Amino acid sequence: MSDKSSADDLTIEELEELLEAKRRARALERFRRVAGGEEKASRSFVRAEDGSSVDPSDRGALHRVRRQFAPRAPSSPTPDGALREEAAGVEGISFEAVRITPQTSRLENAISFLGRVNKGFWSRGFPRLRDRLLLLLELAALVGLIFVIFSSLSNLHVLNREVAEALESEQVATPAMTAVAVLPGSSFPPGLEEKVPNPYRHLVEPGASIPIPTPGPRQASRIVIPAINVDAPVVEGDGWEELKMGTGHRIGSANPGERGNMVISGHNDVYGEIFRHLEDLNIGDEVIVYAGDSPYHYVVVAKMVVGPTEVSLLEATPNSALTLITCHPYMIDTHRLVIIAELANQ
Repeated sequence: MSDKSSADDLTIEELEELLEAKRRARALERFRRVAGGEEKASRSFVRAEDGSSVDPSDRGALHRVRRQFAPRAPSSPTPDGALREEAAGVEGISFEAVRITPQTSRLENAISFLGRVNKGFWSRGFPRLRDRLLLLLELAALVGLIFVIFSSLSNLHVLNREVAEALESEQVATPAMTAVAVLPGSSFPPGLEEKVPNPYRHLVEPGASIPIPTPGPRQASRIVIPAINVDAPVVEGDGWEELKMGTGHRIGSANPGERGNMVISGHNDVYGEIFRHLEDLNIGDEVIVYAGDSPYHYVVVAKMVVGPTEVSLLEATPNSALTLITCHPYMIDTHRLVIIAELANQ
C-alpha cells in the first residue's frame, strides 16, 4: 500500500491495518518518552511477547522490543484471519505501570524539617521546658514565703522593742508632775493657777470633767449648822457657777450617811457669804446634812487652815466623814479653812 494513496482508494482492511500501525507507533513513542525520562521517573520494565520483562537500560533487549513494535506495511491485502492473528500478537504485548517519583522542592523539604522539629519539640522538648517552668515557679513561691516570714519576724521584733521601751519609760522615776488645780471654795474667779503634786491630781482634775448628775434622793440637798446659824441649799458640783447658788457637794464624794468622805464647799465673802463664820465652829459642834427629808448628824472633830493645794483632804476615808471648805482669811483668801466632822453614832 502506497503512502500517497487516497483514503477513498483504500479498502476497509487496509484502513484497519493503517490504523493499527499508527496505534503501535504512538505506543512506541510513549514508551520512548517514559524510558528516556530518568530524572523524573524511576525505571520501568517492558514485558515482551514471551512474558519476560525487559530493562530499558539494556540497549540490546530494548532494540528487540522496538523491532517488535515497529509498524509493518503489508504489501498486499491479507486475509481477515491473518489480520486478526497479527492484531492478537500486538494485543499480547503488555506494559507494567510506570511509577513516577515526584521531585520535592526546597520549600517542601523545609516544611518537612520544621514538622519533624515541631514534633520532636512537643514530644521531648516541651515536657522538659514545662518541668523547668514549674520548678522555677516553685522556687519563686518558696522565696516569697521566706520573705514574708522574715518580714513578719522583723515587724514582730520591732513591735516588741517598742513595747519594751514604752514599759521602761513608764517604770523610770520622773519628777513630780504638777497640775493647775486647787481646793474648791475659792472666792476668786477661775484663772488663779496653783501647782498640785502629782499624787493628788486625780482628786482635783475629775471635778471639772465629771458631768453634774441629776439630783436623787440620796444626794445632799440641805446643810444646817446651828452654832453659826447656817441653813443653806446644797447643789451638785463645787465649781464657780455652782457655788453661786449655795454650797456645793463635790461630785464623786460620798453622799450623806455613806461610808467615805463627803466634801461640801462654800464662799465666805461673796455670793451670800454662807460660810462667813465657819471659823467660829468648835470641836463637838453639830452639822446636819439632809438627803431629801432624811437628816444625817455629823460632829466636828478637827479644824485647820491649809494652803489651797492641799488636795489630799479630798481623798476618801474609811469611815463616814464630812469635810467643809471655805476661803481664809476673810477678804484675803490666800488659804483654806477646813472643818472635818464624823457621822454621829456610826
